[in-house]
Amino acid sequence: MTWFQETLYDHWRQSFRVTREVTRVRGPMQEIAVFETPGFGRVLTLDGVIQVTTGDEFIYHEMLAHVPIYAHGAVRSACVVGGGDGGMLREILKHRSIERAVLVEIDGAVVDFCRQHLPSVSAGAFDDPRTRIVIADGIKYMAETTERFDLIVVDSTDPIGPGEVLFTESFYQDCARCLTAEGIVVNQNGVPFLQGAEVTDTWRRRRPHFADLGYYLAAVPTYVGGFMALGWAAASPRPRAESLETIRARFRAAPVPARYYTPDVHKAAFALPPYIQGLIGNETEA
Repeated sequence: MTWFQETLYDHWRQSFRVTREVTRVRGPMQEIAVFETPGFGRVLTLDGVIQVTTGDEFIYHEMLAHVPIYAHGAVRSACVVGGGDGGMLREILKHRSIERAVLVEIDGAVVDFCRQHLPSVSAGAFDDPRTRIVIADGIKYMAETTERFDLIVVDSTDPIGPGEVLFTESFYQDCARCLTAEGIVVNQNGVPFLQGAEVTDTWRRRRPHFADLGYYLAAVPTYVGGFMALGWAAASPRPRAESLETIRARFRAAPVPARYYTPDVHKAAFALPPYIQGLIGNETEA
């Protein structure tokens, strides 16, 4: 019996029973592997760290896509930084209002690999006529582009290796410049119980550049350690303050198929337990 062990912390690890290793390749930037498991389906790893599983990826992708889109109410243009598996594109493009979606992925090998070995995750999103794929460093792209977006989703790894630059103040400042008047930036911000400094540091780095900051939560089984924090930074306080009735009305008018997201989950996700609120408590009073 073969087991895969993911060790992100020196005091805790998680294991997956492997029924079959599908493939393993060394790309220009990192090792990419896919294996099959009994409980989580196909699992994608980059340098030994789990990125996505076909079993539970819908939770992460739905919450990072649908929460800002329904909160904003009129998203036409979106940019995904990272997200080479295509799952975020898939969820964003479920919305008929989307006219343009740009995927900025630093490692083109990840896109090619996921097209071949995880086609159910992108579900045709790479070939949607609204999609444009840019193989480039996300921080360089945001610093140089003249494009403006209603939504920017930073679908990155944790702040180690290639993903580290996507958690810097200069990157957030460039994202703010690339937003439309009521645009929103969302990102994965780790598991606060184990990675609390990420929550605090991101808040501090974003505070000078956005009118509205917050976090909302999702429970993704693969990302162990409790709730996952999803970062929120917006050019206007209006989208996050929209009422449940408004979100419900928008969902009824333009529903998308979802297995985790609902308007009620949307509003409830912004309620932070004290141990997470405490990570930014002093920051909100500053």
